[in-house]
Amino acid sequence: MTHLSPLAMLAAPTLPQAHRQGINALAAARLQVEIAPYPDMGVGDLIELFWNNCFAASTRLAAADIGQPSSLRVPESFVRNGATRIHYRVMQVGHGPARSAITRVQVKTDCPGGQPSLLCGEENQNLAPVTLPEMIRRHGVNSRQIRRGVPLAIDPYLNMAVDDEITLRWGDSRLDLPRIEAHDVGRPVQVWVPPALIQEAGDDHRLDVTYCILDWVGNNSRWAPARTLSIAALNPATAATTLSAYQPRRPGSPCEPG
Repeated sequence: MTHLSPLAMLAAPTLPQAHRQGINALAAARLQVEIAPYPDMGVGDLIELFWNNCFAASTRLAAADIGQPSSLRVPESFVRNGATRIHYRVMQVGHGPARSAITRVQVKTDCPGGQPSLLCGEENQNLAPVTLPEMIRRHGVNSRQIRRGVPLAIDPYLNMAVDDEITLRWGDSRLDLPRIEAHDVGRPVQVWVPPALIQEAGDDHRLDVTYCILDWVGNNSRWAPARTLSIAALNPATAATTLSAYQPRRPGSPCEPG
């Protein structure tokens, strides 16, 4: 005899690839939803996955699946930018359908600076090089400027958004900038490169300055085209004083594309 009463509400599905409760472009291309074992799992149970209330995938349980998490692949065509609701239901012989709680997640597949071309390796040609004063671009950084620090700007970029995190690379040294706030979106990012960072990188006739961006769901821009500068040597005594006051870059930088 068929029991028409549904099972108790099932646990919400999970997304192991989510980053801060969001789905980025990399995860969207091969997204898996995981469903925990539930009471009275049985051979032949049908699990149906719904993405924004649209049927997306299903699986029928075999003997080896009992007591194990079930993983269902979400077709990439379903994964679109914006707020998303995910749930599943279980169909069992002799029972009415059992429905899960809902998982809510944000999808963001728009990379900062646009999607980098795979042909350009680690460089994103959609990003502009850093902007520097004309005298520094032409003649490089002299010892007086090293002691004062150097101003530069990062132009607004495609898909600029709140909570973007920018890492500036000055030679082999790096500086993590404050996260983008609402009033920063669409405006140049003004940066003052501190003297200690310049000194840490050392003098170099061909020092590359570039940056990369990581958004809040983990989309990575890759590095912008580099600006090449000449950096003068600094008096060793002055260098020691400058470096003694230097606070090293915080660990775990958000932007590490290689």
